[in-house]
Amino acid sequence: MTSLTLATYNIHRCTGTDGRYSPERVLNVINALDADIIALQEVETLRDGINQLEQIGRQTGMQAVAGITMFSKTSHYGNALLSRLEIEELHREDISVNGREPRGAIYIKTRLGKISIQIVATHLGLLPRERRTQVKQLLKIFERKPADISILMGDLNEWYLWGRPLRWLHRHFCRTAAQATFPSQFPLLALDRIWVKPRACLRSVTSYNTAITRKASDHLPLIAKLIF
Repeated sequence: MTSLTLATYNIHRCTGTDGRYSPERVLNVINALDADIIALQEVETLRDGINQLEQIGRQTGMQAVAGITMFSKTSHYGNALLSRLEIEELHREDISVNGREPRGAIYIKTRLGKISIQIVATHLGLLPRERRTQVKQLLKIFERKPADISILMGDLNEWYLWGRPLRWLHRHFCRTAAQATFPSQFPLLALDRIWVKPRACLRSVTSYNTAITRKASDHLPLIAKLIF
């Protein structure tokens, strides 16, 4: 039997619910997750000349992949992915919808022993029409790329439980437990999700709710345990 721990975490530019900017606090949370692969959202890979993601990668010992969606002279911003496993294939998908904030997804393929694993890490838009378009695009990635295990994780921003995006995801991945992660101080909405196919590999999905995570970001981290 092989185990794999996944996590997704919207770090809110490392600005906590107390208004304090603290990359060190977010780094402490990331280390505490003790996950093999972590999807991050709202990451500033460059801020005032400091590469935040590079520092996280170096201090966790994980390979750091940037999925930048917005550029400025002082800041690069978007998604990221951290991996302890060797990445065999990597590409970035533009899932932006015209007239809305640019959005993207990071695709990696890796393996544990003879088991091939593909992962898409993303952060979807705020409007229902955006998410419908984006989920269709993401599902096409899985349809055209075979792997033994397929994983979609990130901040899906989907709070309509009866909406089409969740119905489509349920159909493709099978229904997965939803844990409230937002807002972190009083979680009500399951905005952060981890979907796994085949569903039998997924043993647990839990939010990481501690005194530190309630302050470090406006989202709680979400952790999934796989056994196969």
